[in-house]
Amino acid sequence: MDSAKLRQGFLDFFKKKGHKIVPSSSLIPTDPSVLFTSAGMQQFIPYLSGEKDTMKDFNVRHLVSVQKCFRTLDIEKVGDDTHHTFFEMLGNWSIGGDSKTGYFKEGAIEYALEFFVEVLNLNKNKFWITIFSGEKNIPKDQESINIWEKNGIPRERMKEFGIKDNFWGPVGETGPCGPCSEIHYDRGEKYGCGDSGCGPNCKKCSRFVEIWNLVFMEYNKNQDGSYSKLPQKNVDTGIGFERLVFILQKRESAYESDLFLPIIEKIEEISGQSYKNNEKYFRIIADHIRGSIFLISEGILPSNIERGYILRRVLRKAISFGKVLNSPKNFLIPLAQKTVEIYKDIYPELKSKEAEILTVIQNEEEKFSKALESGIKLFEKESKKGHITGTEMFNIFSSASVPVEIMENLAEEKGIEIRDRDDFEKEMKKHKEISRAGMKKKFGGVGKEAGYESAKLHTATHLLHAALRKVLGEHVRQMGSDITPQRLRFDFSHPKKMTEEEIKKVEDLINQKIEKDLTVKKEEMPFQEALKSGALAFFKEKYPEKVTVYSIDNFSKEICAGPHTKKTSEIGRIKISKEESSGEGVRRIRAILVKPR
Repeated sequence: MDSAKLRQGFLDFFKKKGHKIVPSSSLIPTDPSVLFTSAGMQQFIPYLSGEKDTMKDFNVRHLVSVQKCFRTLDIEKVGDDTHHTFFEMLGNWSIGGDSKTGYFKEGAIEYALEFFVEVLNLNKNKFWITIFSGEKNIPKDQESINIWEKNGIPRERMKEFGIKDNFWGPVGETGPCGPCSEIHYDRGEKYGCGDSGCGPNCKKCSRFVEIWNLVFMEYNKNQDGSYSKLPQKNVDTGIGFERLVFILQKRESAYESDLFLPIIEKIEEISGQSYKNNEKYFRIIADHIRGSIFLISEGILPSNIERGYILRRVLRKAISFGKVLNSPKNFLIPLAQKTVEIYKDIYPELKSKEAEILTVIQNEEEKFSKALESGIKLFEKESKKGHITGTEMFNIFSSASVPVEIMENLAEEKGIEIRDRDDFEKEMKKHKEISRAGMKKKFGGVGKEAGYESAKLHTATHLLHAALRKVLGEHVRQMGSDITPQRLRFDFSHPKKMTEEEIKKVEDLINQKIEKDLTVKKEEMPFQEALKSGALAFFKEKYPEKVTVYSIDNFSKEICAGPHTKKTSEIGRIKISKEESSGEGVRRIRAILVKPR
């Protein structure tokens, strides 16, 4: 089964079962405490927690979607058989309701088996099931064991695990979560480690691949780390689309499936190298160019902070490995075009933004190539003595971003001895630990005060957008934004640098509106109705059928899911701290809030 038929077949199956198809939400979540949308359930958190009612917004309690996701947690594992940065998640939900209007464990398990066995013809004898063993005053999931047994899965093919492996969520520090039961597929002994105890979640091999996670979401994780019962029971499931595709297509990994093979073949054509002899490099390049394209399509641009940093990181790694393969200049462009071709019918925004995507990639490659040149000169200087140490190589990596693979290639070409190579790995491990700690501190969760600051900046961003259109013209459109509790960053279309006078006019206009103490009006309405009312929506593919519209007098009206203040006077005053280029035809404004004069 090809990937397009599988994707559609999943949606059709659950539609026939009474589920409403919900479009994928944006890769940029509304929750400011997380960088990316990393699971299908994120757009449904208010419903899963009981805060909002699906009957009111969707007229059903059962939903199904194919969600765009991006994860950075396992970014160093990309290149193996099962890990990717960007991926798609197939999911179905039963949210709230009683036994007559919703389904829980039994319904979820029976649907999963019906779809896998009767629709996809997967061999049930290859299924291994994981079960929550019980932990932190949450009981063992004996009910699921009984249901799986009733449906023909023998007890000996069920393994129990604790919170680390078999309890899903929350996405941030707090929120809806619950025990899960996973279906793992046995690929056979040739992929195993040979240990007699090998099974699901084996850390030594890739024999057992998790292909469907059934989450029985009935708990909420609280700020103090404790768990309490939600006011309702929910089912939240997720299939890693890429994993299921390569299982069905009987491939070694997704990289040999129809999702990646055209990109892999294009790399072979461009580089003159074979995939078989350079598997790791080919896989990482293919994954990272795909992930980059989807990030750029969301308005994210390369930078040294937050989402932009992740984009820059994956782009530069792809560029570096292209150089290891001796690929020509701008080799990522045809790979990007091939990726757009694969996904254009599923995500048409990729095709409509193709020129912008290619420009961003080309600009980043040109910048990084210059940085690499200076880094290589530094390597040559350090290695004039005929050898170089692992610590010296790490210093070059950290200061000039030269990947270790390039330095190793240079050393081999020039006959330079690498001493204490392990020291590079030791320093890299420290570097990663510091980076992870920093990211966790920054995005591990936000308290009430940080949330309120974010709300003020969200409202200020709407005022900024409106002011730019008033001062510069209606050609101005949002190209991306990023908000933290401390500042806002706003990217917009404009062909030239703003003058000092224009910046002051924009700043003054915003502060005038703030001082007027205008009401920030919130309304919920169907998406098409919102557009007809004049609400701005420049990323139309990321909105659900029902949207929230925020209006400020007759000055600003936008579709937005972020938090906002109730009155403009709560904001304070805005101060534009910087205006700069962010790409061809794109300008970037950075701004902070200051106390009123």
